[in-house]
Amino acid sequence: MEPKLGGIVLDSPDPHELASFYERLLGWPRIQDEPDWVKLASPEGGAGLSFQREPLHVRPVWPAREGEPRMMAHLDIRVDDLDAAAAHAVAAGAVLAEHQPQDDVRVCLDPAGHPFCLFTD
Repeated sequence: MEPKLGGIVLDSPDPHELASFYERLLGWPRIQDEPDWVKLASPEGGAGLSFQREPLHVRPVWPAREGEPRMMAHLDIRVDDLDAAAAHAVAAGAVLAEHQPQDDVRVCLDPAGHPFCLFTD
């Protein structure tokens, strides 16, 4: 048996809104659309990105602070042009995080508050 990662799932109070953001950001097509679940597929194949309704979702805090909800995972998105990619992410609905830990990475927050990193090689 060879396990394979089938996808990544992000919780959100509104999975359709969050899926629409990632459609704009990544350009991935929506392949599953249900009231509480949306799935996007990578055009290159591999793991997809899904969004499930979680009415009790609490936005994580970045950077982490004692006593605040912390992120449990984040997405790393490789880009060719960091400034252009950050501008595109903001135009799609992201917020650029105040704390930026590295010059070659831009930390953004999606509409549900999940941090994701844009980076160059």
